[in-house]
Amino acid sequence: MNDFLAMGGYGAYVWSSYAIFALALLIDYITPRLRNRRVIAELRGRMKRQQRRQEKSA
Repeated sequence: MNDFLAMGGYGAYVWSSYAIFALALLIDYITPRLRNRRVIAELRGRMKRQQRRQEKSA
C-alpha cells in the first residue's frame, strides 16, 4: 500500500494534484449556488421595495 501511495517517489505531486483538482471542482460546484442565493435575495428585496412604493402611491 505504501508503494502505491508513494507512486515511485512522485506521490506528493500526484496526490496534491488530485487534492487541488477536487478543491477546484468543489469551488466550481458551490460558487454558482451562492451567487444564485444572493441574486434571489436581491430580487426579493427589489420586489418588496416596489410593492411598498405601489402601496404608498395607491
